[in-house]
Amino acid sequence: MQDHQDHAALAEIELCGELMIAASAAEGPLTLARIDEVLRHAAAELDDVPGPLR
Repeated sequence: MQDHQDHAALAEIELCGELMIAASAAEGPLTLARIDEVLRHAAAELDDVPGPLR
């Protein structure tokens, strides 16, 4: 169970990191549409990672 939680936490950290990168590159606050776009893209990349991060 702990291993699954660790992998879920790492995936969540990855998604947060992608949001921080997008926010730092933006000229203003991120719109909800942009947040959705960033998260969809990052989640799709995580789906391509083999192993327990999927």
